[in-house]
Amino acid sequence: MKLIIAEKPDQGSTLAAQFKSKKQQGYIEIMPNELFPDGAYVTWAVGHLCQLVSPETYHSNWKKWSIDTLPMIPEKFQYEVTRQKAKQFNVVKALLKRSNVDEIIHAGDAGREGELIVRNIIQLCHVQKPMKRLWISSLTPKAIYEGFQNLISEEKTRPLYHEAYTRACADWVVGMNASRVYSILLKKKGVSDVFSAGRVQTPTLALIVKREMEIERFKSEPFWEVFADFKMDGKKYQGKWQQNNDSRILSKEMAEKIAAFCQGKEAEIADMTTERKEFQPPLLFNLSSLQATVNKIYKYSPKKTLDIVQSLYQKGIVSYPRSDSNYVTKGEAETFPDILQKLSGFSEYQSFFPLPLPSIIDNKRFVNEKKVTDHYAIIPTEQVVDPKRLSGEERNIYDLVVRRLIAAHYEKAIFDYTTIQTMVEKRAEFISKGKQQIQEGWRKVIFQDEKDDDVLLPILKQGDIGQVSKVKVKEGKTQPPKRYTEGQLITLMKTAGKHLDNEELEKVLMKTEGLGTEATRAGIITMLKDRKYIDVKKNQVFATDKGKVLITAIGEKILASPEMTAKWEQRLREIGQGKASAGAFMEAVKKMSTKIISDAVESSEAWDFQGLDTESIQRPGYKKKSAASVGNCKFCGAKVIDKGEFYGCASYQKTKCNFTVSKKILNKKISQGNVKKLLTDGETDMISGFKKGERTFNAALIWSDTEKKINFKFFSDQPVKQN
Repeated sequence: MKLIIAEKPDQGSTLAAQFKSKKQQGYIEIMPNELFPDGAYVTWAVGHLCQLVSPETYHSNWKKWSIDTLPMIPEKFQYEVTRQKAKQFNVVKALLKRSNVDEIIHAGDAGREGELIVRNIIQLCHVQKPMKRLWISSLTPKAIYEGFQNLISEEKTRPLYHEAYTRACADWVVGMNASRVYSILLKKKGVSDVFSAGRVQTPTLALIVKREMEIERFKSEPFWEVFADFKMDGKKYQGKWQQNNDSRILSKEMAEKIAAFCQGKEAEIADMTTERKEFQPPLLFNLSSLQATVNKIYKYSPKKTLDIVQSLYQKGIVSYPRSDSNYVTKGEAETFPDILQKLSGFSEYQSFFPLPLPSIIDNKRFVNEKKVTDHYAIIPTEQVVDPKRLSGEERNIYDLVVRRLIAAHYEKAIFDYTTIQTMVEKRAEFISKGKQQIQEGWRKVIFQDEKDDDVLLPILKQGDIGQVSKVKVKEGKTQPPKRYTEGQLITLMKTAGKHLDNEELEKVLMKTEGLGTEATRAGIITMLKDRKYIDVKKNQVFATDKGKVLITAIGEKILASPEMTAKWEQRLREIGQGKASAGAFMEAVKKMSTKIISDAVESSEAWDFQGLDTESIQRPGYKKKSAASVGNCKFCGAKVIDKGEFYGCASYQKTKCNFTVSKKILNKKISQGNVKKLLTDGETDMISGFKKGERTFNAALIWSDTEKKINFKFFSDQPVKQN
């Protein structure tokens, strides 16, 4: 008798629904049939039933968070049953050990994580029985039946398990060590919170913080532009003044002079060029491009999109959602005419039929076996459904997937882009740009919400002469870089930090590895939200002070490098393809973890979080003792309190007053008593043992009201400013 292990309960139910069956507690019994003459059992995991054990399970002294215990590198990694899911684990274990079960059918999701989830359960149960693999890309009755008819050898997918297992172990080593070292060191700086760091989440956060800093440092500058309305033989159009391809004028006076010069003057079309551009239909969706598109149109988070498309997959109406491919094989393409025929019966799509191209089976833009990885693109299955029967959110995403497939059967869109150069008095140059749609093509199917400055220009020709009818000066301001949306963040992760907003570049991206995988990117963004590193407001991603503190501490070190993480993803994929050694990869991970720790310790002395609200970053439930005042602030008069490695103004959170006194100056600790004297009397006692280079000296610290800073006072010489 065979035991079929699915990844989730509803998936198990869908697999069993093709046969006469009887539901039991935690599993379903399939009655004997032509595929399973002796019957079969179908059971399931509930996502990950097993997890890597915590550090203290390996060594008791790893329970204490201490620099001395780092790096923590287990000799052999161990999994344990997740406590909340132990009941279902025991059901699966009992079935695995039944004497009448002589073969296992691994029916987890056809991908890396599905491979890991089911194999971990089998390994933890210490069961060694023959195993086959169910590998399907949709949950339609036809796909399920054919999948069971054509089970593949478990050896074929075993490298994917090695990849997923290695990924999990590498993430444990980097995450555990990096999180502990930065949490410990930041606590010494007065920031008492747990800082989670990791192989993928940290470089992703670094990209967000980098953009946040660019926005904060940006200084807006005013500029002016001059626009002229032209009349040419009764035809009207507008142009923008430019010089050396730059339209921005840095002074209002100059802009007004140009406008005054042009008013009412003769104008001539000096040059006119038209360029024809052709736009191919967009590629079929993979998960990243679907998440980015849905976020742009409907503002759904990547996690929400994945959940919805997973639900559509479970219903059997779209193919496997976690695909990284934009292509299909000829086998899938052969099903398209039937799928499209069914879709043509629904009112939403009737106007798109008959299709200009009845088949795309020979179009390598969409049908390319070599570019199909574990799964083909996300497409509607032959089990089509009227969108009206779906919930609003499901309908939105199903509709996008359907339209992509229909658009692939349309011709290219063609536009003519025209640029006119108009000269006023043969001196002032104005540029006008316009476009004209020559062929609508696939744009009939997929609405393009474009915001551009191109307008439809009248029919003109080079040499036409007219005059300037009106001139206006418009003031503008330089704009800071825009914050990323969640959809752009998915694309940014896929490109390892290269911001590409053009889906046509998907062809380039097929050869690159980014941060995380199609299956994990949405989870990483959700994790950054949950850990309070980022906020998402109106679909814009903001870095919090907690996120900025961590990335400021890490700096340019390897842990924050998108390029390094992308290289790791490439090596992990090679492990999944059987081309690279998991052991060699883990050795590199262990060396990197040691470097992460040494980098953090070495750089921690120089950490400076000035301008960041470190006081509000405290772990849940942490009650910070209200620090006693050591005096009044020299800047604003508020209380000065102990803030860890320095004394600072108590009203920083409210006023951002940045008055501080370091507890260590030139390698000499400054006592609380001397700080009190400095704030009260403006001068400390003489302090022995300041050290600068090879020189050691004694001095008092004095406060200068004129310079608003602390200076040294030498008793035999004039005061010398502190460096």
